[in-house]
Amino acid sequence: MSALPDDLTGQGATRSRPAVGSAAPGLARRWLRFAVGILLGAVTATVELTYLLALGSALLVVRVRPGTRRAAVGRIVERVETGARHLAEIERWRLATFLDSENAADYSGRRAVRYLALRWAVGMLGGFVLLLFGWGVLSGGVWVWEALQGESSLPTFLGQLVLGLVGLFLVVQGAAGIVTVDRWLARRFLGPDGREVLQRRITELATSRAGVVAAVDAERRRIERDLHDGVQQRLVALGMLVGRARRSSDPAKAAELLRQAHEESGRALDDLREVAWRVYPTALDNLGLADALDRVAERAGLPVQIDYRLTGRPSRAVETAAYFVISEAVTNAAKHARASRVEVEVAAREGRLVVTVRDDGIGGADPTGGGLSGLARRVAAQDGRLRVESPPDGPTSVVAELPCE
Repeated sequence: MSALPDDLTGQGATRSRPAVGSAAPGLARRWLRFAVGILLGAVTATVELTYLLALGSALLVVRVRPGTRRAAVGRIVERVETGARHLAEIERWRLATFLDSENAADYSGRRAVRYLALRWAVGMLGGFVLLLFGWGVLSGGVWVWEALQGESSLPTFLGQLVLGLVGLFLVVQGAAGIVTVDRWLARRFLGPDGREVLQRRITELATSRAGVVAAVDAERRRIERDLHDGVQQRLVALGMLVGRARRSSDPAKAAELLRQAHEESGRALDDLREVAWRVYPTALDNLGLADALDRVAERAGLPVQIDYRLTGRPSRAVETAAYFVISEAVTNAAKHARASRVEVEVAAREGRLVVTVRDDGIGGADPTGGGLSGLARRVAAQDGRLRVESPPDGPTSVVAELPCE
């Protein structure tokens, strides 16, 4: 997220939007990450092939030796599977870091061995594609140099240019295919099978349903508390002032009591609007998330910078969840974190709405506390994820990822 400007010292929101034409550098950075991931995959493929050949040969020798106990063979197989899991974990890190592919960590050692037995071939093929790309770059440089030196004719150079473009297209398609196959292999062997996916989904739905019920009950208790401690107390005071004014025989005193009652009624209306806004802001339906966040920034009591990068409106459920995540995080920063500024980023990344709220406060936020745990349940109900990072000395970062078309 971008930093706050130095001259921002007052309350309110500063909203920034992405510059036009920023998609091309992002695409270039993504393909660069893919290239680094393919290169690392070629290196790990060499290690994996060496590991499989060495331990496979050792296991074959042990099996054919007469008198070998079954327990000894079992121990060797266990060590092979343990080593395969270590190598598979490296692959999981590579896929998550460079190829944008998250995979489960609860696979067996046998499945890791099967995965490596096929993965090394994909890695070698990826290295070959990168070698072709490097050879094409060198050849293109030589062709350009010869053209500049006048050693090649114009038709020859044009033919070389067409050949180079065709080669570049084939290399890009080959790299995309390598990335696709690499992801598929990881999902096939490291990810859970269909039955496990269904069982996990059932568990997640049951947990999220219970969380939604708990969140609704907590919200009702909060509304009752706000009404009891705020609006109800002001209405009681208003009734007492009106009653005293009716019983007073002094016109001046009665007028003063009515003036106080009028002011108290205004404060009661303000409290009622505050409660209604916290339940659900009407601006979210009428104007959208961006304008609702501007209102949150105005009421925050500290500088809030909003980096809103959405070009369209998400679904109402996702928009509502994103709003309450930001509202609660900004409120916590103002009331508990002793922060001097808050940065909010709302962006869409690969089919997900990503909300990031970061403050410069003292940190130490408890993710299991009432407010943050309620947000986690609200996000989970939308099949999203909520991460809270709040070291003791700060800063605090709240990130919510919500599925969004």
